[in-house]
Amino acid sequence: MKLKFTALCLIAASTFTGLAHANPTDIAKANKCFSCHSLDKKIIGPSYQDIAQKYAGQAGADIKLADRMRKGAVGVWGSAPMPAYPDISDADLKTVVKWVLSQ
Repeated sequence: MKLKFTALCLIAASTFTGLAHANPTDIAKANKCFSCHSLDKKIIGPSYQDIAQKYAGQAGADIKLADRMRKGAVGVWGSAPMPAYPDISDADLKTVVKWVLSQ
């Protein structure tokens, strides 16, 4: 009985852990990021490539971007406001920020 329970726990844990490693573009789409951003062209906000280029090599860039996504921002790239996304999970936020900075 203990073996079956342990096996079920391991299966459930591996399934749950897999959710935390979702595809960053799927996370961005689910949070409507592509409404204002694209990979290589400015829409309302800068392209992901422009963001990556601006912050390349800057210590703490990931923390800065995560904070702006979580709380929103205005004036960084012009007058268009970046809306806040307070409900995005920490894991999803980290995944998207890492992906944006890798462009």
